[in-house]
This record gives sequence, C-alpha cells and structure tokens, in this order.
Amino acid sequence: MENGELLVRRGGEGPALLLIAGGTGSGDSYRALAKPLYADYTVITYDRRGHFGSTDSTTGAVPVSLQADDARAVLDQTGVGPAAVFGTSAGALIGLDLVARHPASVTTLVAHEPPAVHLMPDAGAWLEAAAEQVRLARSGELMTAVTRFADAIAGAALPDLPNLRLPHEADWIRLFDRELTEFFDYLPDLRALRKASTEIIPVAGEGSRGRYHYQPAKILALELGLPFTEMPGAHLAPQRNPAKFAVALKELLSPEL
Repeated sequence: MENGELLVRRGGEGPALLLIAGGTGSGDSYRALAKPLYADYTVITYDRRGHFGSTDSTTGAVPVSLQADDARAVLDQTGVGPAAVFGTSAGALIGLDLVARHPASVTTLVAHEPPAVHLMPDAGAWLEAAAEQVRLARSGELMTAVTRFADAIAGAALPDLPNLRLPHEADWIRLFDRELTEFFDYLPDLRALRKASTEIIPVAGEGSRGRYHYQPAKILALELGLPFTEMPGAHLAPQRNPAKFAVALKELLSPEL
C-alpha cells in the first residue's frame, strides 16, 4: 500500500469475501459477523489506513478513492483474485468507488447503508450537519461531535458518559478531521456503476427506516435500475445482530448455500 501499511486478517475457507469497515475503520468490528461466515467463505478484513493497526504517512484529507485503492491493494496482496465485497456505511462508499474504478476486482458488492447524501433531495442539511461535527471536533469538543454523529444513526445512541474518556479517541479525531467531509462529499459514479460487470446489491436495515442513512441505498437502487433489499436490524446490525445478519448476507451472496 502506498504511504502506509494495512493490518489484514483472514479466516475461513471458500470463495473470498472482503469486509470493508465503516465508522472508525476497525476490521475487528466484523469479528462477530465473520465467524458464522467462515464455513462458506475466506473472510478478509483490515483496519482502514491510519486506524488501529494500520499506518498512514500522508497528511490532509483522505479521499474515498485512496480508501478504495487500499481495498484493492488488500485483494491484490492476499492473492484471492476477484472477490465478493461487503461494506457498511463509509465502507459501502469505499466499495462503490472500488467497483466504479476497478470492477474486475469485485464479483458482487453488497452496499449496506452508504451515506451518499448527495443522492438525497435534502443533501444540504446533512452536509451542514457533518460540517458542524467537524468544526466541533476540531475545536476540542470531540464528545459533542461524536454524540451528534451517533444521534443521527438508528440504534447508535451513546450512553451518557460526560466524565469518561471516549474510547479510541485518536480514531474518532481522525474520522472527523480527515475523513468525514470526504465521505459526505462523495457522490458515487453512477455511470461507471451502471457499466460495471459487478453485481451490485444496495441494502438498508429495516430498523433504519426514516433515518438519513436508509434513503441513499434506496435511491441508488433506483438510479441503477436494481432491486433494493432490506436487511435485518438497523445501521449497526453487522455488529449488534451478527448471527441474523450473516444469514441474510449469505442468502444475498450465494442463495444456493
């Protein structure tokens, strides 16, 4: 990988399945989801650049295209060839960019609640909210920024911890300072996605209905002329309902299994 090293994990047997993390970029966020997938897939996870066990020597904003290049590098370095990919939230955006620019690397992409707010008619309000979170984090009000970020996400409300240190503080700071604006500014390349040979499956959680992160997947499906599928749980279902989510994910990827 250019300008850094990625911590990659793999387990299981079968066709390759790459899981791209959202949030603060931890591949371990998929640990519980990966276990029931091991019987059918070689599951590959990694920490996004600059997060947890991965390094990054670049400075400034981290564009989605660079994150997608990292995902491709993981596939290339592990030697698994074209693979199925699952990404949630920011990880879904990274997956969409990977398919748009490197479609031969991905057989199937399941894009779970990508926050592609530019597809939404009220994009301006969500862009302003993200900009305010970035401003708060940069001014030292990190917990306020994280709380506002979580409050907008179905099922992700934080406990009231005003006097406790935020876990993984450095990764939250990086998310707000170098990544969040890039994610919210990202508009999927619809023309390239329409032309891609990859099977693209836009999905959102049934528990996310009415939240901003539910709509982009539905709009994306309409724009690409593809079916839209609801998954069990809400935005954090891959972490909070991993067993049920894994069953649904396997059904999408390989209905015959």
